Amino acid sequence: MLGDRFGELNEEIAACRRCPRLVTFREGVVPKKCFQETYWKKPVAGFGDTEASILLLGLAPAPHGGNRTGRIFTGDQSARFLMKALFNTGLSNQNHSEHADDGLELRGVYVTASVKCVPPQNRPSALETKNCSAFLQREFLLLKRLKVVLALGRHAFEAYLSLAAKRGELKSAAFSHGAFIPFKSLPLLIGSYHPSPQNTNRGLLTTRMLEEVLERAKRESGWEQFKNK
Repeated sequence: MLGDRFGELNEEIAACRRCPRLVTFREGVVPKKCFQETYWKKPVAGFGDTEASILLLGLAPAPHGGNRTGRIFTGDQSARFLMKALFNTGLSNQNHSEHADDGLELRGVYVTASVKCVPPQNRPSALETKNCSAFLQREFLLLKRLKVVLALGRHAFEAYLSLAAKRGELKSAAFSHGAFIPFKSLPLLIGSYHPSPQNTNRGLLTTRMLEEVLERAKRESGWEQFKNK
């Protein structure tokens, strides 16, 4: 069954130790005293609706977000900004994502990252990105109804272009917020600035801007036909 295959993949991701620098860094993150739980400190798999028509593709887990909670875009400022926009556009059942068992459900959306471990200074190396690309490719193969990839940031945007090239669709495209890149046989690509505090605090990305690209992703993916499934 599809759920079993996702479960098997997610177990493989959580057990991965392929990149020594990332293993050392993720396991060496010093927990903040304000958080009581034991930190996850493992690679973080994707989550969401396994019949999704929209994929949200980020960079990597945050040190005190996904690396703490074990779920991508959970428990940090980027997650709060993103989940507010998802809720406002009908793509989630709640406007917050604080811990892995908080009841969050995504509607027609799956969320993952191009790199599954938190990297130092949010900068994975080319080799580390390549090592993780096999997991990303397998996620794409399992998401049978996928129509749109919304890349959150330049790294995710380029990671999808690289995956498309491996699938025989080589395209050169510059990253920008709202970039729209169709492919012959693969899900189309939409670019968005990443919902990091670095971008949101200075107004480079506003809630309205993010909601606009999410609404376009809904239209282009035919999301409406999935919302009541």
